[in-house]
Amino acid sequence: MTKIFVLLCLLFLASSGFVHGPSKKDHIRLFELKKGDFSIKVTNWGATLVSVILPDKNGKLGDIVLGYDSPKAYTNDTSYFGATVGRVANRIGGAQFTLNGIHYKLVANEGNNTLHSGPKAFSDVLWKVTRYIKDDDKPRITFSYHSYDGEGGFPGDLLVTVSYILGKNSLSIIMKAKALNKPTPVNMVNHAYWNLGNHNSGNILDEVVQIFGSQVTLFDDNLIPTGQYASVRGTPNDFLEPHIVGERINQLPKTNGYNINYVLDGEKGNAEIKLAAIAVDKKSGRVMKLFTNAPGLQFYTANFVKNDKGKGGFVYQPRSALCLESQAFPDSVNHPNFPSTIVTPDKPCKHVMLLKFSTKVPYAFSQF
Repeated sequence: MTKIFVLLCLLFLASSGFVHGPSKKDHIRLFELKKGDFSIKVTNWGATLVSVILPDKNGKLGDIVLGYDSPKAYTNDTSYFGATVGRVANRIGGAQFTLNGIHYKLVANEGNNTLHSGPKAFSDVLWKVTRYIKDDDKPRITFSYHSYDGEGGFPGDLLVTVSYILGKNSLSIIMKAKALNKPTPVNMVNHAYWNLGNHNSGNILDEVVQIFGSQVTLFDDNLIPTGQYASVRGTPNDFLEPHIVGERINQLPKTNGYNINYVLDGEKGNAEIKLAAIAVDKKSGRVMKLFTNAPGLQFYTANFVKNDKGKGGFVYQPRSALCLESQAFPDSVNHPNFPSTIVTPDKPCKHVMLLKFSTKVPYAFSQF
């Protein structure tokens, strides 16, 4: 009888919050994929890319993404270092949208607007590891997450997966989403901050970039798209030919650097991957090429990063990295003229990023 009484007391205390089990932070893990001298680390918190380590032109290994030493540190991250962002990355104007005649109100976390799906989204939860193969020609790991109906204000249950796959000097990031019962907008993005010189090498103003996008989506003072397109030609946003990042960056005082969505060139509606951007760091000799099946690319130069203590105690500052985020267009759900981001039970989505690394500088970049 005494044992039963004690058990009942423990159950009461647990249900009242006085006895705590392991916290979510206790389940955060770090996973490594390695192929030769090329390796990455990821964590199940936010399905986040933690490190990308590869050699420079002299064979010296270096980590080329910004981040933190401990995977648990990502629970306090406000810059989305390496995170999988969703259900809808980027901004949604007025933190609201209407779908099939139903009005949905989201959680505003940037003024009156929603950024990266609100204060608690895909980057702020534990993901389940559903596949982890280390000893293979293509090492890989797959994370999955079940986003519930109403999470962040979005409609419908959504099953999402993110896979990281290593090839020969390549990293594929494949994001899939399947609506289980209701139509819902989806724009999943990997938010890695790249510094090809090494994460702790300072600013990226001398890196050279080429972006295969002839237009950008214009935005208002709150970085919300107006629904209009504009040519990049003759503007600081023109990277159709390679340009040094710092060459014209100070001509963008409104955003204190680059922070804009490019409309990628190529046949509309083509689901095949295409070359979207090339980045080169001449000092290290590292080259990164991004291929994707997404219609847009957000080019961002870490303008809002400030005094962020990262790996090895190095303090990251504005313009210490560049983000090349293949994506759907920002605020697409409020602009019928933008490519649709609506996923239904009969129409899942798949976003592919293929990153190829080398130390072979393309001829067009050799003049820098």
